[in-house]
Formats: sequence, C-alpha cells, structure tokens
Amino acid sequence: MKMTNLKRNLIIITVLLAAVMELIDTTIVNVALSHMSGNLGATLEDTTWVVTSYAIANVIIIPLTSFLTTNLGRRNYYIGSIILFVVCSFMCGSATNIWMLVFFRFLQGIGGGALLSVSQAVIFELFPKEKQGVAGAIFGVGVFIGPTIGPTLGGFITENYSWPLIFYINIPIGIMAATSCYFLLTEPLIKAKVHAVDWMGIILLAVGIGALQTVLERGQTEDWFATGYITVLTIVSVIALTAFVLWELHVEHPVVNLRVFKSKTLTVAAILTFINGVGMFTSIFLTPVIAQRLLNFTPTETGMLLLPGALLAILALVVSGKLMQAGVSPLIIITAGFLCFIYFNWSMFGINLDTSANSIAGALIFRALGMAFLAVPLTVLAISTLQPKDIPQGAALNNMMRQLGGSFGISAINTYAARRAASHRVDLISHITSANPLTVDRINSYTAYFQHKGSNWIDAHQKAMGLIDLNVVKQSALLSYTDSYFLIGLLFALALPLLLFVVGGPKTVAPKMVLSDH
Repeated sequence: MKMTNLKRNLIIITVLLAAVMELIDTTIVNVALSHMSGNLGATLEDTTWVVTSYAIANVIIIPLTSFLTTNLGRRNYYIGSIILFVVCSFMCGSATNIWMLVFFRFLQGIGGGALLSVSQAVIFELFPKEKQGVAGAIFGVGVFIGPTIGPTLGGFITENYSWPLIFYINIPIGIMAATSCYFLLTEPLIKAKVHAVDWMGIILLAVGIGALQTVLERGQTEDWFATGYITVLTIVSVIALTAFVLWELHVEHPVVNLRVFKSKTLTVAAILTFINGVGMFTSIFLTPVIAQRLLNFTPTETGMLLLPGALLAILALVVSGKLMQAGVSPLIIITAGFLCFIYFNWSMFGINLDTSANSIAGALIFRALGMAFLAVPLTVLAISTLQPKDIPQGAALNNMMRQLGGSFGISAINTYAARRAASHRVDLISHITSANPLTVDRINSYTAYFQHKGSNWIDAHQKAMGLIDLNVVKQSALLSYTDSYFLIGLLFALALPLLLFVVGGPKTVAPKMVLSDH
C-alpha cells in the first residue's frame, strides 16, 4: 500500500523529535553540572560522570545498532529504546545521590544510542533515490537543533526551576514519540539476514571500554597506579580490547565488522573523527565550567554563549552540503573545519578572569563553524572507498569514534587540568612572599578594607590572606583550563597532515551515502 504524504510527514516529525531529544541530552546537562555537584554533595570530578557515562553507553551501543535492529526488528528495538530512554530520564531526575544519577544516565545512553542512527535510516528510506539529498538536509538540520538548544534550554531550566526538570521534559516527548511509532513505524523494505548472536564480541566490547573509561575518569583522583583497582582495571581493559579486536577479526559474523578498517581512507577519517569528538565534547564541558565557576555567569548566560554560534552552524551546514554537491573535495571543507577549531582553542587559550561574554561567544562561533564543516564531509570521507555492503558498518564505526573521542577527551582533560592546576598553584604561591612588594601592597590593601568593615587587625589580616588564597585558586584553575584549550588546539594542528594520506580521493559521494550510519 502506498504511503500517504500525511503519514510520511508524521513519521519524519516523530523520528526527528526522538533524535533531537537524544541530542539535546548530550549537551543539556553541561551547564547544570555545578548545580548537580552542589545539590548532590559531589565533587566536580565525580559529577563529570553524568556526561561521560552517557557518552560511553552511546559508544558501546552505536556499533551494535545494526545488529540489534536486525535481530530484534527495527520497530521493536526503536520503540523499546524510546521507552528505556524515558524511564531512565525519570529516574535521573529522581536521583538522590550522584552514583544513582550516573547509573541511570548510563542506561539512558543505552536507550538513546538507537534514536539517532535508526531515525536517520527511517528518514532516508522515506525518500526516493533522486531526493536523498533532501533527506540528508532534513536530518542534518534536525541533528543541529539538539546541540543548538541544549545548553540554552539547560541554562534556563537550571536557573529558573531546578536541574531535575532537564530530565523530566523528556517524558512527554518520549511518550508521544513511542505512541506515534507504535501506530506508524514499519519494518524496512529490505531486511538483513539474521545471524547468530556474537555474545563474546558484545561482552568484550562492553568490559573493555567500561574498564578503560573508569581508569581514565578515576585515575587522577586515585593517584593512578598507586591504587589497586585502577591497576586491575587497566590490565582488564588492555586484555579485553585486545581480545575483542582479535575475536572480531576471526569470527565469521562479528557484531562489529572491523575488517572495514582495511580502507586507508576510513582509517584516516576515523582518527580525524575521534579528534573532532575530543574537540566537540571537551569544549562543551570546559566552557560552562569556566563561565559559571570562574567568571560568575548564570546558567542562562552560559547557555546563551553557545547560541549565536550554533545558529550560524546550521547555515554553515547548508553551505557545506552545497559545496560538496558542487564537487568541492571533502578534504578542503575538513581542512576549513579543523582550522576553525584551532582558532577557537587559540582564542580560549588567551582568556583571563576579566574576559567578556561577547569575547567568549565570538570564539564559540568558530567552534560551531568547525562542527558544521566537519559533520558531513568526515562521514563522506569515511565511506567514500567502501563497498555498498560495508557502508552502514563503516559509517557506524566512524560515528562511534566521535563518541569515543568525546568520552575519552573529557576524562583526559579532567586529569590534565587537575595536574596543571596543582602545578600553577605551586608556581603562583612561590611569588607570594614578604619580599614581593606587589604581594605586600595587595595584602595591606585587603587588610585595610576589612578593618574598614569593622574587623580588628588580626581578623582583617586573616581574611586578607584567605582572599589572596581564593584568588590563587581561581587563577590556577583558569590557567589549567587555558592550558587544556592549547593542548586540544595542538592536537588538531598535529592531526591535520593526516589528510595528505588521502589526497586524490573522491571529490564527492552520491547523496544517498551521506550521513548513512545505520
């Protein structure tokens, strides 16, 4: 039976709504981390697990999406994922401690992993071959809506209501999406052959990545290998991931077909996508922390910092697509995207405690442009030399690398920033001596101020020293974060020459391949 335009449009709206919901949740929590930390009595380092647990769950489930869709049925898997996402959203909002929140945030990420790639597959299936470009444009703009409104929405809700509401808003949206899919969504026209379940591959992937992520996240806090369980988990991650690679290359029907990495172009694209993930996710983590904890911006003001760039990114995404349709090589657009990210990180490296909101918002525009210029071209580059049967797996692995880069990047930068903060503190304190006239003048000025407010000299002097120490803490933290931006920018600069290995590759790819990661 031929599908009516009304039914097709309703399906498109439904799956886009589900995808946007999932993407909003990747960024909406970032501006609320400080509030979560205070409300739940957790450190900022522990609270970052709210971000990384969601990302690592995505990393585990995304490469399994094609396998799960085939074995469970697309309709059942998609609706089940929405239901899991909604239930866990409620549990996240109801969490009474940080580890309860992290646990349900992980399960929410498991549910959310299907929403992006399956939504994409459904939209592409609804358009004929000659209109696949339209499908790509619809999905591309939809993908950018989530990250665009996530921080702004999160900031507004956190400041004017409470952080649990950022999870509760998923409930009515998810219920509507699940109900609509129940009546409208069908199985794909061409069904893949069902193979035996590669349980060993699934277990090794989950154990390996989970152990490695724990090591990266907790290593700094636990003094790395001075702590027994960090050493044990490091060994477990190395053994599990090595075994996973060997197993997947050996088994006849692997859950993740790593053989596609024989393509040099896919390998280079995957590395660049990993670095892109590092830049995307670490910047969206660091910037709200600096804005709220050091520059005293409100959550709403912090969210608004990201809005101008995100809106311009939608326009840049359209321009990027037009350039590729006109035959411009993806390598040129990827280079532009990397240069935008390098400039953004260099700009943030130069900020101080007096930097204005407009200056940070201006720098964030280049971050957003970098994201827009890399989104489609990196996917196109990844699949450009693959056989048609390998395109879904290659695109899914490339998508996984972005999420993996994000989760690893946040953990690594968290550790790096903590170490640099300690180093900068030692350096700054070494200059606070009685032999330094600037220090003496500052202490006397603070002491006089507190005496003027009614304190005796001893109390006023103690308060002055406390204020000096507070300034040292803030300055040390800022310097550690600017060092982090410099390190990320350097990583982008060092990775850019990798494009030389794929120079001379295809200038463009058929529109139907673009963004196909299902």
